[in-house]
Amino acid sequence: MANLVLVHAFPVDASMWDEQVAALGNEVEQMVAPNLPGFGGTPGVGDVMRMEAAADHVVAEMDRAGIDRAAVVGVSMGGYVAFAMWARNRDRFAALGLADSRAEPDDDAGRERRRQVAEKARTEGSGAIAESPPPLLSEGADPALWDRVREMIRRQPGESIAAASLGLGERADARPLLAGIDVPTTVIVGSADTLTPPPMSEAMAEAIPGAELVVLDGAGHLSNLEDPQGFTDAARSLLRRA
Repeated sequence: MANLVLVHAFPVDASMWDEQVAALGNEVEQMVAPNLPGFGGTPGVGDVMRMEAAADHVVAEMDRAGIDRAAVVGVSMGGYVAFAMWARNRDRFAALGLADSRAEPDDDAGRERRRQVAEKARTEGSGAIAESPPPLLSEGADPALWDRVREMIRRQPGESIAAASLGLGERADARPLLAGIDVPTTVIVGSADTLTPPPMSEAMAEAIPGAELVVLDGAGHLSNLEDPQGFTDAARSLLRRA
């Protein structure tokens, strides 16, 4: 059996993986779903959480669990962390899952939006981000699911959301990595994801040799929350290929 590492999205914590942890726990040798620095009660790493620092944190969690190689699956920010891991520790990968993510870096306008989010989180706290969150779910998402997402956001320190937002704005261009990814790879995207729309995932899947593309019908940016069964099935398929 393969090992599985699940890397969470911004601006939530590893509890977003509860359904996948419950569904796949008996199907893997070992599984870790770490909270990235500053999230879920984990100590932060200063004013900016760079993706490289988050990647090193995930590798350290793998070491702590005694995991040499694993299928690494990340949603959104988790995908960006996975790219940073690949650039630094590709020998730790048995497979790769990139969900609702993209290889392109932010443009100037995107970085400015990240700075605005960081300023709001730092001055007004995570509650202000939770009250006016980015479009993390589809337009037709269950209000109860929105309540769960907002509660996850509120639990994170405003300083941690700010540091991650700035780090996301500084992330490296991952496009040069794509052609060299030589482990089984699945690219997952919600059909209703407006933050990283399906064409971005399609292009990424085409650029990675042998990658599979899974589109989850009706799901938004946090596709594992809106279609937990479809996402889990895609992860299960990736584990079989690992």
